[in-house]
Amino acid sequence: MEILIKASQFILSLSLLIVLHELGHFIPAKLFKTKVEKFYLFFDYKFSLFKKKIGETVYGIGWIPLGGYVKIAGMIDESMDTEQMKEEPKPWEFRSKPAWQRLIIMLGGVIVNFVLGILIYIALMWGYGEKYLPNENVKDGIWAQDELAQTLGLETGDKIISVDGKVIEKFNEIPVEFINGNNFVIERNGEQIAKEIPVDFISKLVDRDKDAGNFIQYRYPFVVGKVPETSINLASGLQSKDIVMSVAGKEVKYFDEVASILETLKNKSTELVVKRGDETKGINVKVNEEGKLMVQPAFLNLLDLEKLGYYTLADKKYTFMESIPAGLNKSWTTLTNYVKQLKKIFNPSTGAYKGLGGFISIGSIFPSEWSAYSFWSITAFLSIMLGFMNLLPIPALDGGHVVFTLWEMITGKKPSDKFLEYAQVVGFVLLLALLIFANGNDVVKLFK
Repeated sequence: MEILIKASQFILSLSLLIVLHELGHFIPAKLFKTKVEKFYLFFDYKFSLFKKKIGETVYGIGWIPLGGYVKIAGMIDESMDTEQMKEEPKPWEFRSKPAWQRLIIMLGGVIVNFVLGILIYIALMWGYGEKYLPNENVKDGIWAQDELAQTLGLETGDKIISVDGKVIEKFNEIPVEFINGNNFVIERNGEQIAKEIPVDFISKLVDRDKDAGNFIQYRYPFVVGKVPETSINLASGLQSKDIVMSVAGKEVKYFDEVASILETLKNKSTELVVKRGDETKGINVKVNEEGKLMVQPAFLNLLDLEKLGYYTLADKKYTFMESIPAGLNKSWTTLTNYVKQLKKIFNPSTGAYKGLGGFISIGSIFPSEWSAYSFWSITAFLSIMLGFMNLLPIPALDGGHVVFTLWEMITGKKPSDKFLEYAQVVGFVLLLALLIFANGNDVVKLFK
């Protein structure tokens, strides 16, 4: 069921983005009286799942879910209809239109993607606002229990100040800033220390266990979730929701402090003081040979921790007018972060190429339960990502056509149809290779 919910959201989001992207080409083509022969969601090699001709255009759904397309008469595109190009140009064909009109038609799709992403972010800011943990409110620093955090030179209690000179405002921004960054500054025992992010940091991040969680975590208390039947402390009196306040007479606030003390008490008995509701109780417990109590800790989210007084969250609400700059800022941040990550992917020394994912990776970012906020937030991200990817100057993408059209407008020389045919083939080969590599990475991750 979980996979079905994720897949349904992925298909719905992808279909929406494809249809609107192609509509961005379709509308200006029609405005400039250019014939549009086909409008398709997904590709229809050999046959279609559905098709219907309305006017001069065939609308349909293909069976290969790798995108979609509009077939514009007189244009070398995904259809590779070279026979049509051998005939004399007709007034209604793409190739007969002025260069500025062709440029607008080709840019229409990416413009729609960027505008859609911005509008969704504005709507989310207006409707939901933002609730997050301000980095400055992490008073006692991070928990650096993860091996990857330790390879960065981080220690529990460190406060992350900035990455590449950018002061961190939101705690949840830290992982992506480390992915995109080159150096960072921490505060340790009142002293600020500058450190470098290893070049192969992303490679190590990709190679981690997928269930390991964030490599940088906020600290949280030791709260008892369940005492299993097999636990050595089954009869100790520990109960679900007990919060450990001290171990062996030493006051503790966080889980990591409890774990450190228990490491020194292997195969011994000790006393815990726990908070249970409004009361505190002393409980005698046993520690096993691994320094564990053999109880299952409870998972606490930030809202739980705020109620317990551990953190204070920021809760920003926006009026409609305030949501516009907030949405624009979110869109710009999303775009610049994506561009930074793309640069690292093309730098082999970072190992970031190993994290490049295909349909499985994209589908997996959707939640396993329906959430309107999550769905639209991910759709906005994918829309901006799709817009940028299509702007890359690769033949077969919109960006490739834009480059050729700009060249014509600047030099006055139009590339030959034969050149455009060859360029389209080269572009398809590059995109196919990228598609195979990205989805191959997904398969490898599944087996790992």
